[in-house]
Amino acid sequence: MLSNHLQNGFETAKMVWSRLPNAEEGDHGDTGLLRKSDGSGVESLEYEVVENHAYWEEQEQRGKIFVGYYVVVKWFFALLIGIGTGLAAVFINLSVENFAGWKFALTFSIIQKSYVAGFIVYVLINLVLVLSSVYIITQFAPAAAGSGIPEIKGYLNGVDIHGVLLFRTLIGKIFGSIGSVGGGLALGKEGPLVHTGACIASLLGQGGSTKYHLSSRWLQVFKSDRDRRDLVTCGCAAGVAAAFRAPVGGVLFALEEVTSWWRSQLMWRVFFTSAVVAVVVRTAMGWCKNGNCGHFGSGGFIIWDTSDGQEDYSFEELLPMAVIGVIGGLLGALFNQLTLYISYWRRNHLHKRGNRVKIIEACLVSLITSFISFGLPLLRKCSPCPEADPDSGIECPRPPGMYGNYVNFYCSKEKEYNDLATIFFNSQDDAIRNLFSAKTVHEFSAQSLLTFLVMFYALAVVTFGTAVPAGQFVPGIMIGSTYGRLVGMFVVNFYKKPNIEEGTYALLGAASFLGGSMRMTVSLCVIMVEITNNLKLLPLIMLVLLISKAVGDAFNEGLYEEQARLKGIPLLESKPKYQMRKMTAKEASGQRVVSFPRVVKVADVVSILRSNSHNGFPVIDHTRTGETLVIGLVLRSHLLVLLQSKVDFQHSPLPCDPRPGSRPIRHTPSEFVKPASSKGISIDDIQLSPDDLEMYIDLAPFLNPSPYIVPEDMSLTKVYNLFRQLGLRHIFVAPRPSRVIGLITRKDLLIEDNEESDTVELQSTSVRIRHGDTSVSTGSWDAERPLLNGLLLQARTSS
Repeated sequence: MLSNHLQNGFETAKMVWSRLPNAEEGDHGDTGLLRKSDGSGVESLEYEVVENHAYWEEQEQRGKIFVGYYVVVKWFFALLIGIGTGLAAVFINLSVENFAGWKFALTFSIIQKSYVAGFIVYVLINLVLVLSSVYIITQFAPAAAGSGIPEIKGYLNGVDIHGVLLFRTLIGKIFGSIGSVGGGLALGKEGPLVHTGACIASLLGQGGSTKYHLSSRWLQVFKSDRDRRDLVTCGCAAGVAAAFRAPVGGVLFALEEVTSWWRSQLMWRVFFTSAVVAVVVRTAMGWCKNGNCGHFGSGGFIIWDTSDGQEDYSFEELLPMAVIGVIGGLLGALFNQLTLYISYWRRNHLHKRGNRVKIIEACLVSLITSFISFGLPLLRKCSPCPEADPDSGIECPRPPGMYGNYVNFYCSKEKEYNDLATIFFNSQDDAIRNLFSAKTVHEFSAQSLLTFLVMFYALAVVTFGTAVPAGQFVPGIMIGSTYGRLVGMFVVNFYKKPNIEEGTYALLGAASFLGGSMRMTVSLCVIMVEITNNLKLLPLIMLVLLISKAVGDAFNEGLYEEQARLKGIPLLESKPKYQMRKMTAKEASGQRVVSFPRVVKVADVVSILRSNSHNGFPVIDHTRTGETLVIGLVLRSHLLVLLQSKVDFQHSPLPCDPRPGSRPIRHTPSEFVKPASSKGISIDDIQLSPDDLEMYIDLAPFLNPSPYIVPEDMSLTKVYNLFRQLGLRHIFVAPRPSRVIGLITRKDLLIEDNEESDTVELQSTSVRIRHGDTSVSTGSWDAERPLLNGLLLQARTSS
């Protein structure tokens, strides 16, 4: 039965993927502007450096002082990202915990007199919080719905999704998370915190938000997509570090799960950002311990310390631990498949009916969750408190409205507790703390754990995908710790050893479900160790993670990959498909290539930009003998900037003077960069007069003269690896060249800096180049390429 459901899931996923535009339907040679079902678009990012005239003139003006200043500013931005993300996490955690604290304290005080009145108050408080969250999302920031991790993963993979990193998305994410998590829904705030950190990083990288007049030109330093990508990576790591108090786990999460390109310099900045977040969070926790944070002294930060739990394990326990890994893989894969079904139906049928339906849906889910969390514990009989252990520090029953184990809920006697209310009628962080707790053997009955597992699993599946910010880390931990504790109860009764703790198996179950659903290993292992402060369990966590990931991979992909595919985000995975080995670059490229001449009429540019959605155009010229020559690649965004400014229009259809300095460059590279998560300039936004349409533009100073080129018979596997590893947006496919003018080896790339700052020597015995000598092979180059007449080479050698 399970295999049939999973097979149907595969077919559904294939059908969803088949509906996405392919290269022939959209932009050939680029992912182009794909249209999602909600009408928004995704567009490729430009990570390649366009070495045109404007770029080289800017490089000439920059010296070593500016390079040092650039590096210092990057580190300063990493500091600001860490502080901003840490403060956002503090605000979200304090708000969520205080709303939850007031809710439970008020409910507990009312149910002392009337359970009906307490139930009504509890339901209304949850409903108001969830309603505020879904209203913010639907009316103010639609891109803030969900966890945001698939969208951020797509951004770091080279795909910009409109609206994902805007200021209103940041505000919607923060306040929407407070309402949805504080309202008791089966979701967490950890995924939204990753999106929050990415938004803060992106806004800092572009100097703020111009739309809301919150920008500063002093912060507008990083104008390239490459630099913004690095900052967003720091923001993702900061979000995880703030959510779990796991700075090392945040670094590994960014490396393993979200980013596609990694460098040692980026590692240092990401690590520094996570360390700053750890300091901010630790400072906030110290401030909260003095009673300044309302109901909960820890301020809502995750503290599931299990260091006082099981200290050692025997060989016989490895088998039930492996069983936990298998269960986690199966339940995780099933969770991914069920959420895929429901999200597909919700996206294509329910949410198309408008925002009112989204609001009603979220409110219904809130009502169902409140009914279950309040009503099911009323059906359970209370259990007598165990004999008090003075060393455990656990009070039974706990005082009403406080956190801890042994909740007295609908119990007739004072020394009784309701085990189902201990995990159901509680905040998620406290419920997990109770499930992880040591020295609480026989606190929960198997019937209560099974009831909670089934109901909360169903609630998590239904809640995921509603129009509210939703993370899956904490719900996954709750689900896994429940069946893990069940296995722990069996092990305790079977082996009858006093050193075995049920909380240890709850921890392993949480790790196994997250591994089976999200398919993370290294980062998740470190996060679990950091949030539990128990390094002794590291080998066991590694074991269950490996098993659960292997089992889950046998059925489907990870949660974020499935959701990214459903949302139409064209991710390039780390490994190419097997079928690409039998395909060539020519077969994948198609035949529809739209190109421009070097000097093009403005009316022709407007006509071509209106008639297709391509984002890159080859620029063609002819030699003196009439031979066609490709001189570079020009981007749509660059053409739109040229059309809007009009300063480069010329009356003559002849090329401009190619000598350096003969024509001033009126643009800087930053002018051609599109703001993050913005649609940028559209051809419909540009107003041109009839006289303007009769003018011409010489594209040579603005094109990319050195795009990446592959031979037409190169295997698509090699093209895929080249495209992904370099973070490209376009690759030219050309016939095989007629001759080879040189060969570069490793020794040709080894550069030695001499004492004189203006001298650079290559280690190759065949080449010696000094910047002071501008006559190196310029004449022969001009003879071979008369079109540009050394346009770009002279700019380099003159610098």
